[in-house]
Amino acid sequence: MANNNLFSDFEAVSSKQWKQQIQYELKGADYNETLVWESPEGIKVKPFYHNDETAINLDAIVPIKPFAIVQNIFVHDVQKSNARALETLQRGAESVRFTLENDTVSIEELMQNLPLENVNYYFNLPFLSVEFSNKINDFKAKNNANIFIQNDPIGQLAKDGNWFENLEKDFEKLNTIASKTTVPFLTISSRIYQNAGANIVQQLAYTLAQANEYFNRIPAINQPITIEVAVGTNYFFEIAKLRALRILFNTLASEYNHNFDCHIIATPTKRNKTLYDYNVNMLRTTTECMSAILGGADAVANLAYDAIYHKDNEFGDRISRNQLLVLKHESYFDKVNNPADGAYYIETLTEQLAEKALELFKDIEKNGGLISQLIDGTIQRKINESAQKEQELFDSGKEVLLGTNKYPNKNDQMKNDLELYPFVKQNARKTLITPIIEKRLAEKLEQERLSQEQ
Repeated sequence: MANNNLFSDFEAVSSKQWKQQIQYELKGADYNETLVWESPEGIKVKPFYHNDETAINLDAIVPIKPFAIVQNIFVHDVQKSNARALETLQRGAESVRFTLENDTVSIEELMQNLPLENVNYYFNLPFLSVEFSNKINDFKAKNNANIFIQNDPIGQLAKDGNWFENLEKDFEKLNTIASKTTVPFLTISSRIYQNAGANIVQQLAYTLAQANEYFNRIPAINQPITIEVAVGTNYFFEIAKLRALRILFNTLASEYNHNFDCHIIATPTKRNKTLYDYNVNMLRTTTECMSAILGGADAVANLAYDAIYHKDNEFGDRISRNQLLVLKHESYFDKVNNPADGAYYIETLTEQLAEKALELFKDIEKNGGLISQLIDGTIQRKINESAQKEQELFDSGKEVLLGTNKYPNKNDQMKNDLELYPFVKQNARKTLITPIIEKRLAEKLEQERLSQEQ
């Protein structure tokens, strides 16, 4: 069969012709007021995008390998965690992220009999220890394992309100680790910005500013930096967000002669997840994982549908893992490299988000940098302002979460099913800065419903 151009018999339609037809169909209604809407980031979204109006000046950077399916495991009992890791890898997981309880965990015992070839292991550390990082580095060297250490003192400061020790000692330890390890040892935990309500431009700018703090304070970073991102519900914007993140990171890294691409781990946001009608969470996480994959994440760790109120459980893990397995092996999301390439809408969003984030980043640096603005409360205030705007949209019903503020099931009872406290915890204590607080949109409404249950 000849490879003919199927559309050669049709004349091309210009953007001007499209607009004329749309204006005719609107029957007098204003084009901009009716069809153009503005995102929380200040981006005006048009009803269509055309190649004669699209001049893309940025080249997308995408990973060569398809995304890996990550299983999260909190290590409380080493033997049980080892058994669980082995089981999940046998059932489709391709990477494991261990969150360690403390620095007494035996790496050899935790990794016993686990496959090392073509599997990435992430060690998420809620502490900062040169000795423990050296142990992980020694294990990698001895066993030729693919390992990432996740240290993030700035993320610790943002979330907890305090450093591990203090600024000077934390960065002294990071510089020591950098000089001794061949393992990627640094992570930027930017999920907190999204989960607390920051808009996409803020998320990108704060992530870039955090990377800049590390580049400035740790001269000898000779390993890839891991970036953890939370993926929200605005499908095409989230695809563009991840693409813009790579462009921005690589632009910044080149200024420091850092020649490694970032390693992005994406997880669905908690912000739009709900306690009531919780099965809808599976639909939300599916589209969010799709955005992460199409945006070029290196690895995706799904969020279980019941994660906000249930402890880790085999059923929730299996469902969340199977969502990714379906996307990869039945929907063939791993078969095309850079599938969003050439989509005028996504390309335009990518460029606009990158430009706006770069402008905000420059403003942060001009005013002392991320750490300085965390200490004086500027970052927290800006995130709160963005979060409040989104909260008002939810409270007024303009931002819809089905089953919660739209079409709720009045017979749904959850009071007796709570294994975890699903709301912001009030914990009065002395901190260096005001922590960035993650909060779901539906919390206030859900608390009211719980108080009314029999």
